[in-house]
Amino acid sequence: MTDKTDTGTSWTKTRAETIETRAVRDENHWPQLELDLRVDSPAGGATWTGEPLPPEALPEHAARTARRRLFVPAILHSHGSWPLVLISDIVALISAKLILDQLSRRSLVTFAICVAVFGLAGLYRSRLTLSALDDLPRVSLALLGTVGLSTIALSLLNQPANQDHQESQLMFALLAVAIVTILRSLAYLTIRYLRRNGIAHRTMVVGAGLIGQAVARTLHEHPEYGLAPLGFVDSNPLGLVADYEFPILGHTDELPKVLQLTGCRTVIIAFSTAPEEQMIDVIRQCDRMNCEIFVLPRLYEVHHVSTDMDYIWGVPLTRLRRGAQRAASWRIKRLVDIVASGLALIVLAPLMALIAVAVRFEGGPGVFFKQIRVGVDGRHFALLKFRSLRPVDEAESATNWNISHDNRLGPVGRILRKSSLDELPQLLNILRGDMSIVGPRPERPHFVEQFRQTYPRYWARHRVPCGLTGWAQIHGLRGDTSIADRARFDNYYVENWSIWLDIKIIVRTMGAVFTRAGS
Repeated sequence: MTDKTDTGTSWTKTRAETIETRAVRDENHWPQLELDLRVDSPAGGATWTGEPLPPEALPEHAARTARRRLFVPAILHSHGSWPLVLISDIVALISAKLILDQLSRRSLVTFAICVAVFGLAGLYRSRLTLSALDDLPRVSLALLGTVGLSTIALSLLNQPANQDHQESQLMFALLAVAIVTILRSLAYLTIRYLRRNGIAHRTMVVGAGLIGQAVARTLHEHPEYGLAPLGFVDSNPLGLVADYEFPILGHTDELPKVLQLTGCRTVIIAFSTAPEEQMIDVIRQCDRMNCEIFVLPRLYEVHHVSTDMDYIWGVPLTRLRRGAQRAASWRIKRLVDIVASGLALIVLAPLMALIAVAVRFEGGPGVFFKQIRVGVDGRHFALLKFRSLRPVDEAESATNWNISHDNRLGPVGRILRKSSLDELPQLLNILRGDMSIVGPRPERPHFVEQFRQTYPRYWARHRVPCGLTGWAQIHGLRGDTSIADRARFDNYYVENWSIWLDIKIIVRTMGAVFTRAGS
């Protein structure tokens, strides 16, 4: 049997080979650092076979592996280290004001702005490797920005700053940089101590090859990262390794189930034999689970580590964005949906009344048209539209793909379809919670079933509520356009959702609503 390789690396070795960390030099090459990829178990350590543990054994194994040895406040264990860092920053800011004898009620404005700027700069983002010196450039820029913003804010509050105040603010910024750096260093020392003895998030490594085993061993040997490896998830583990330092907990496609059974908080995607298509689907199934997902980049040996990445013992990791519905700003999206749809219904009531009269005059009784659509998580709901054409029966309504060129359309119906004014009643769906203002457009169950079978990633667009308009629509993907392209754009929206992206889509929709062709 030939040894299985880890795709993407040239360091695959057999079990008999032990590669020590050393500098390799010859007359033609610069020194290179090689990673310790030993797969033999440490002396006296327990070993595991390549057979997955039974599901009923996973909770007990997880509880035994990541046992807390110190009492740690629940907020630190559930929210990470940022509350402690926030407290150290506030103490530093107050200390700087006290030293300069500038502490007053106006200081509260400066403190609030500073904390907000620090947050926007990513200085409270949970990280594996903590360094106050790495934070220093961003801390310096953030405090300089705070000085300018606080001066503007105080002027708006009728407390204009004179020349002396501006100079004292600069002195405060310089002193605060030093104190923040010192106190953050102490906070990071405390966090590393707590990670070694109290805060250890259960961690799953996807891929039980040589690289995956090296990552798990690194986490075990360096508890200051706060990640306790439980084991591997791999459908086809390394062939020639009979004993593992950590157990196989399940197959790759069982990752969501394994996460639920073990209460795992962190997942590291290392190199495995699973196809990328399978890995993408599995990762997307974990969107709403309370876990952080890191990916070990291909060709990581030459990968540049940017400020928004993490690394463990010299190995870079890319942190995937949390699922949109796990973001704190997602609640704002729903609040905006309620307020905006309610106000729009009030403002547009006269226009909707005129449209209703025109529809009644052209087509007879039945102003509204109800049609079953598929929403978030595959749930069905009744979508409302102004009736532009009366279908022959329910079968035609459910299976007729496009009626834009139907000869039965009257003048009113054509205008409604061309201008998309027939979709105004969907504001009621938004107010009720069936839809959102922005999101993937909902489709009928008949076509959803067809598209799921034809386009593998089509199902993933249902991870968020459907919308009145969306990323695909503003790029012209409506009506008789590529379903594969629509799914790609919709999934891009889901992966990159933000409040600003919604605003951009709404602005572009308003600009095109009277010029684009109807669907």
